[in-house]
Order: sequence, then structure tokens, then C-alpha cells
Amino acid sequence: MLVLLLCPFLLQAQTGKVYDNLLVSSKILKSDRKYAVYLPPGYETSDRSYPILYLLHGSGDDQTGWVQFGEVLNITDKAIADGTATPMIIVMPDANTGRRGYFNDIKGDWNYEDFFFKELVPFVEKKYRVKSDKRFRAIAGLSMGGGGSFMYALHHPEMFSSACPLSASVGPLTLDDARTSITKNNPGIADSLIVNYYNRHSAIALINNMPDSQKKAVRWYIDDGDDDFLYEGNCLVHIAMRKKEIPHEFRIRDGAHTWTYWRASLPNVLEFVSQAFHQY
Repeated sequence: MLVLLLCPFLLQAQTGKVYDNLLVSSKILKSDRKYAVYLPPGYETSDRSYPILYLLHGSGDDQTGWVQFGEVLNITDKAIADGTATPMIIVMPDANTGRRGYFNDIKGDWNYEDFFFKELVPFVEKKYRVKSDKRFRAIAGLSMGGGGSFMYALHHPEMFSSACPLSASVGPLTLDDARTSITKNNPGIADSLIVNYYNRHSAIALINNMPDSQKKAVRWYIDDGDDDFLYEGNCLVHIAMRKKEIPHEFRIRDGAHTWTYWRASLPNVLEFVSQAFHQY
């Protein structure tokens, strides 16, 4: 009888917690920035430190996207309970307030990437019990956040053990594409700025220019649906990585640019990043 009475409490103890309306103050962006966090089962009653996954939302969502539509709490709890994922902290920042996107603006007046690395990461990894070595830090994201995952891991391979872009917007596929899109919103901008921006914000350009010493710096898991409108960029990245002999996992599954697809991707992401968090 006592066991039966305790069962609801035992079950409750095995669940993580999500907080989706938290704030970090940013001097770089001159505003308070929102973020969400998933804390694994047992976090509040243990003294241990945990690996961390930065999980980026797509265009049109905010820090609540992975919480509300991605069901990060239920999916991560299940993966941890099943043993396919190690307990981890997941941080989901908002990149849809003020301006939309994860990158520094070409004109230098909105530097979100600087905020992410110089303010958000130090804040989070001081506030929570995080294992701060590269081996215990990973990044993933969908669509616009997939693009953020590509760029952040390519810009800072010393920071992340694994990167998992899902249905990613990989940036301009060619320099001409960059010229067309950038000049549309920035008429009269110097071509040298466009060239520099393309070389830093095109996954294909960054891969083609990657030094041999960095080829194995990050473990890559790239996932895209067979009906996704961003298929071309993801396939070209795969081809570029193959030609460059950069180890990576590339998955094409049945599906489109939808939350149904990304919810099915998340368990694979959690398992993949956990391989680095473990002694694999």
C-alpha cells in the first residue's frame, strides 16, 4: 500500500523541468533577452554538474518554440529514462526580438552572435551547474536555428563537441546569391562587405575554406526532410563535406519543414550529442 501511495511522487521525481520566460541582460543588444531552459530530472536535488545543449529555434518562433511545439520536456525526459541520452541542460535563447536572426548585422549595429558568445554562454554556464569543457557542450537547431548551428560551430569549433543542424538555412549558396539578397535590404552597400559577409555566413564557403586541422574538430549530424524546401542547401553542404573529407552524419528522412519532422529529429539529436558527452 505504501509503495502504491508513493508511486505518483516517484514518477514526478523522474521528470525534468522547463522554464520558458527567463531573462539575461545584454549590454551588446541594449536589452533584456529571454531564454528558456530545460533542467534534467534530479537537477534540483543533486550537486552534480551537467553537459549542455544549446537548442536554437527557427524563424517566426522564439525561446518557447522548442518548449511548446517541440515538446522538449517530454522527449528529453523519455530519452534520458530510456538511456539513449545522458542527463543534460538544454538552453533555448530568443532570437526573434528586436531583430530576427542569430548573426551580427552586416552594418554592425545588431550583434547577436557577439551577445551569444560573450554574454549568454558565460551567464548561463555560471548560473547553472554546467560542465564547461568543449566536450560537454553541443549546439543544434532547426531552420534559421539550423543555420545558427552551422555558423556557430564553424566559427567556434573550439566551443562545441557536436553540432546538429536540422532542416537548416545554410546561408547564401553562391556569392551572387549573397549580393542579390544583401543589396535588396542594403542598397549601395560596399561589395567588399558583401564578400566578407558571404565568406563568414555561407556554410558552403566556410566548409570549402576549412583548414585540414579543423576537419575533425566538431561531430556533425545533419538532418533534412525529403520534401523540405531547403533541401538544396543541405545537400550541397553534404557534398562539400564529402569532397573536403569532413566526417559527418547526413540523414534524409520522410517529411517536410514541419514540427512533426523536428519532433522526430530531437531524439536522434539527443542521442548523438550524448555520444560525445559519454566516453564513446
